[in-house]
Amino acid sequence: MYVWSKKIVWGLLAAFAILIGIFFLEGPGTAASHLKSHTTFWITLNYAGLVIWLFVWMIDQATTRGKNVWLWLVPFLLAPLPTLMAYVLFLQRKAA
Repeated sequence: MYVWSKKIVWGLLAAFAILIGIFFLEGPGTAASHLKSHTTFWITLNYAGLVIWLFVWMIDQATTRGKNVWLWLVPFLLAPLPTLMAYVLFLQRKAA
């Protein structure tokens, strides 16, 4: 993939390691409500990571095919899954 450089990969892995370290050091408290916020934070962190990873994949696919991906950024931020499906369909259509 053209987009992935070693600096980007190591930076993202370091950021993930720091965030997961914070997550485990914070740990769930004794109250049930704290466990809910802790779990919600973890789910949100994973979702954000997935969205970033998907958009980087979209950039890579656009670079490979010579398309413009930045037109897809706003719809992707508003509704990632439907935009991703439409983007894949857009990339699969035959060139005229």
